[in-house]
Amino acid sequence: MTRTGDTPRTPLQTLAAHGQRGWVDYLSRRFVRDGELTRHVERGLAGVTSNPTIFQGAIAEGDYYDDQLREVLATEDDPKEIFLAVARKDIRSACDVLRPVFDRGADGWVSLEVDPNLAHDTQATIDEVDRLHRMIDRPNLFVKIPGTQAGLPAIEESVANGIPVNVTLLFSLQRHRAAAEAYLRGLRRLRDSGGDLRSVASVASYFVSRVDTEADRRLEAIEGHDELRGTLAIANAKLAYQTFKEVFSGPDWEDLAAAGATPQRCLWASTSVKNPRFRDVRYVEELVGPQTVNTMTITTLQAFEDHGRIADTLERDVDEARRTFDRFATAGVDYDDVTAVLEREGVDKFATSFQQLFDEIAHKRDQLVRA
Repeated sequence: MTRTGDTPRTPLQTLAAHGQRGWVDYLSRRFVRDGELTRHVERGLAGVTSNPTIFQGAIAEGDYYDDQLREVLATEDDPKEIFLAVARKDIRSACDVLRPVFDRGADGWVSLEVDPNLAHDTQATIDEVDRLHRMIDRPNLFVKIPGTQAGLPAIEESVANGIPVNVTLLFSLQRHRAAAEAYLRGLRRLRDSGGDLRSVASVASYFVSRVDTEADRRLEAIEGHDELRGTLAIANAKLAYQTFKEVFSGPDWEDLAAAGATPQRCLWASTSVKNPRFRDVRYVEELVGPQTVNTMTITTLQAFEDHGRIADTLERDVDEARRTFDRFATAGVDYDDVTAVLEREGVDKFATSFQQLFDEIAHKRDQLVRA
């Protein structure tokens, strides 16, 4: 812990003092009901993200959901609708725990993901975002929209409708900029229709470690260039932050900000380390900067609280980050193809997790019916 006067700061509070909010990429009924989420919030946790894989693990872990599942099964048989009934209760409970943080203007957001099977269907995504927003009925809910080409109009439309959004599965600088511009278009439409810009917000979930995993796999295939391994993901994130600073500045942005708009912050996602050669908190330590978020798994959060080092690192060596891109191009690694593959695989993985989630719910359903 660090100290301010006589008051000790936790690592998450110190991170916040550097302008970055720490969130956790985990949610379960047990996590909320047993008070663990509250204890993390007391130490400075400022938000929660969830995804189908997280919910699948939560529902499978014990009998915390059985009573509600029995109630839902009395009127519902479709696994997706059963899941949404379950998710509604968990997400709303997490929103309520984080509401005091939200009311202080210090984040307090909870994210719920749109069905990834809709990632390439703009209108279906727009409809699902509206449905989830109404279903949860909490001001501190972010609805997660995949940052696919089809997702971009859904971002704009949802923001124009006054719905806060978390743009997820972003890997490339080009798509990150497009997501930011979609957010701006939505803000302008909301303002022009007389809406309250203070009611909406957005984060751009920029995935980190997966970029290194894919780029390093390609380096291994062509052999050599060992000095480049583990360098592209952080360079990619640092340049995304430069995009953030560029897009959310200037007269046009200042007009929106004066009307109550907030910028679409970079959220560093996929920050657990996949390569054991690397320091386990490197994707936290090397990406600390103002107006950003880092969402961590429980394991990474615990490691960061135990031995994380905090300094303003996000804008260090930006020119070196640009040179890193040049070096990968020279080595024969196609950045555009890397990020395109990661987006496609990311959507597919989340869709697979969603199906596994439905299968788990169906299994639970059958168990409870037989009991």
